[in-house]
Amino acid sequence: MSQLFSPLKIKDVTFRNRIGVSPMCQYSSENGYATDWHMVHLGSRAVGGAGLIIAEATGVSPEGRITPGCAGLWEDGQIEPLIPINAFIKQHGAVPAIQIAHAGRKAGAARPWDGGTHLKIEDGGWQNIGPTDQAFDDTRIWRAPVAMDLAEIKRVQKAFADAAVRSLEAGYELLEIHSAHGYLLHSFCTPLVNTRTDEYGGDLHGRSRMLRETVAAVREVWPENLPLAVRLSASDWVAEGNQIGENVQIAIWLKELGVDIIDCSAGGATPLSRTALSGVVTDQIELADQIRAEAGIATMAVGGITEASHAEAIIAEGKADFALLARELLRDPYWPYHAAMELGIDKRQVLPEPNAFFVG
Repeated sequence: MSQLFSPLKIKDVTFRNRIGVSPMCQYSSENGYATDWHMVHLGSRAVGGAGLIIAEATGVSPEGRITPGCAGLWEDGQIEPLIPINAFIKQHGAVPAIQIAHAGRKAGAARPWDGGTHLKIEDGGWQNIGPTDQAFDDTRIWRAPVAMDLAEIKRVQKAFADAAVRSLEAGYELLEIHSAHGYLLHSFCTPLVNTRTDEYGGDLHGRSRMLRETVAAVREVWPENLPLAVRLSASDWVAEGNQIGENVQIAIWLKELGVDIIDCSAGGATPLSRTALSGVVTDQIELADQIRAEAGIATMAVGGITEASHAEAIIAEGKADFALLARELLRDPYWPYHAAMELGIDKRQVLPEPNAFFVG
């Protein structure tokens, strides 16, 4: 029996299989509002057989977006376009999830296909914020952020909690908090960025305070019967940054706060710690394995998963509880169906009846 296609129950949510759509920015929202693109992008992957569909990084505030085209949940009107998308996902057997985020010092950039550099204020950019006033780099993500004071920290934490409430109203059944890739919460956690000397800096406990308090605020409003996840950069890939040991400890603290699963990515804190598209990316699977074993918490593995046999081995060997795919699912929304064929699974378990009747 395939472990990749075995069901999994977390809290009151049952996933039909362990294949997840990793959150992928589409840069196709209008003032944070979802469009028809999102129905097709997310809905097609539910029809294709994935068990978990995680919507892209969604800004908890306007200035928390990476680009003007990013998704948002900072106002109530943004809920309505998401409701039919999530209903469609559920109708076709997948669990709708969302990643809420704040881009921090990376915020206010052009879409990647428009260059991806920070936009000048007069060209549609905005002032970014961070744990300090250190810019990401001096060429591409060049704008110096405003170092957050305590009032700003509390405002952002409330924005995460408010976005969690809206996520529930929109019909999501799993909520993920983004603390990876050099965005705001990760930038507080890593010593590569956070040089504060107050209670939100210093040692690992101090640097992770922003994340832990944000998680606690979200846990208060997110129902106990629904899963809560956090995406971590499980290694900064730089000797002076956080390594897997520090992230195991963070995962332990998050578990104590009521987090159910850790989504294990890596890198992104500084230009030096960007993950390559080959080689080191696949090492993230081992990071998920170590966090799962040492922190005693469920994990999602992501990075370089393209083959059904690889995804099957990740689950069968107990390295993670979900195999998340991104680019491969862009290439092939029906990857789960093709994986089922390869692994000898009844394809009618994967496809909805209008498809399964003819090709199942």
